[in-house]
Amino acid sequence: MACSACGSDATIALSLSAEYRDDEPSNATAITVCTRCLTVDPVGNDVDPAIEPDDDPDFSRISDALPTRPERAVPLLLAIDLSSSLATNRAAIESLLEDVERAGTDPLLAIDRLIDDPTVEPAVDLERRRHQFEQLLY
Repeated sequence: MACSACGSDATIALSLSAEYRDDEPSNATAITVCTRCLTVDPVGNDVDPAIEPDDDPDFSRISDALPTRPERAVPLLLAIDLSSSLATNRAAIESLLEDVERAGTDPLLAIDRLIDDPTVEPAVDLERRRHQFEQLLY
């Protein structure tokens, strides 16, 4: 499935645990993540039944800066995706970043590393959002 933001075919599909379905605007059971711009798109039978989500996704395909464990990477990716509308999604982003932290990863450090990764061109301005993420956490 091509990315809805940049058109890249380099996406990974992954199952979305029940705890994060409310944070994904479409309440999808699975999502695709663009390995280039980090855009998250919903996946479901009504979207593209041919896409099979990976239960053990390889997040290094996106970036070595991203945590490798789903309980750390998924909420971080969802928070980044939701940050395109920070005012509307403030509570969800705050909760997702706290989940990343509780799982044992510093979300701000991960974001710093993503900003520095030349292979990633986020659809949102991560440098600008990073300061806002920091305000949400502290």
